[in-house]
Amino acid sequence: MEKKKILMVCLGNICRSPLAHGILQHLADECGLDWEIDSAGTGNWHVGQQPDKRSIRVAKSHGIDISGQRAQHFNAALFDEYDLIYVMDRNNHRDVLRLARNETDREKVRLFLADGEVPDPYWDDNEFEPVFLLIEERCKAIIRE
Repeated sequence: MEKKKILMVCLGNICRSPLAHGILQHLADECGLDWEIDSAGTGNWHVGQQPDKRSIRVAKSHGIDISGQRAQHFNAALFDEYDLIYVMDRNNHRDVLRLARNETDREKVRLFLADGEVPDPYWDDNEFEPVFLLIEERCKAIIRE
């Protein structure tokens, strides 16, 4: 299997992208894939922080530990490090593409859900489980692809 590097991106890098990072890395490891997954945020206000405690809790309830992750700010240099960049919503998509330096950078960027957006659970505690399940389903599809 070829080495693949994938970056997950959301707004603050504390809710959705850490879940996608943790879930996809967990599934890739289970399948014996040589994939390196990471995550970043288009905003910089949580840099260096752990994921939101609710994201940590829902991931843990599914056997995935994301507590060691730390938020980082998305910057143009990350285009050079990753093969694919999945963004959680259209605003993230726009913000990441704004930093693209060329067509090669732009071709790496994809909406995580081709037909929609991953809802941001930050404002509603009850949304973390459904968002986890939505992300998990998509991560399984990425593995199959």
